[in-house]
Amino acid sequence: MRRKDRQMSRDFAEKIIDQAQFGVLGLGGPEPYTIPLSLVRKDQVLYFHSAPAGRKVEKIKDGDLVSVSFVGRVQVPKNYSRAQVQEFIAEKKFAQVGSKVYTTEFESAHVDGKIYRIEDPKEMEEALLLIAQKYTPDLADLSLDFIKASFSRTAVYKIEIFQINGKRKKFDSQGQEMKFQRKE
Repeated sequence: MRRKDRQMSRDFAEKIIDQAQFGVLGLGGPEPYTIPLSLVRKDQVLYFHSAPAGRKVEKIKDGDLVSVSFVGRVQVPKNYSRAQVQEFIAEKKFAQVGSKVYTTEFESAHVDGKIYRIEDPKEMEEALLLIAQKYTPDLADLSLDFIKASFSRTAVYKIEIFQINGKRKKFDSQGQEMKFQRKE
């Protein structure tokens, strides 16, 4: 990571992953491919399900290296009023202030790992239950029959994580960037 001052802890990154509604899977090779997915994390493994055929399924090979990016909160900061920005322009304070005005606060997590298709019915069931618990928590207790009925038309994958990075750009109430994991 180039911006070490914005690097966050592993716990921070895992929280972003666990709260994210989706992550973007990146597949390499001669024709790189990215696709947003509904993922769930358990310990050092990410899980997702898919139709058993299609471009994504054709590109995935067991043991391939993959990456997944997750984005948490994103917003344009309101560090200065319009009048203050006009004053900065009049005073030609572009370098000192531009990165605090024309920027985006964000939080993100990035995972590198190896991908595998799950073939074991018990492991498939466990992964699909985890997905149901994350995305339909009020109905997860009713999902087992649906899960078992879907096996013939569902592929389930796992990504064994070997690296997680978290990153954040955030300003405090005085408009100063909170670097090196500083809390407000």
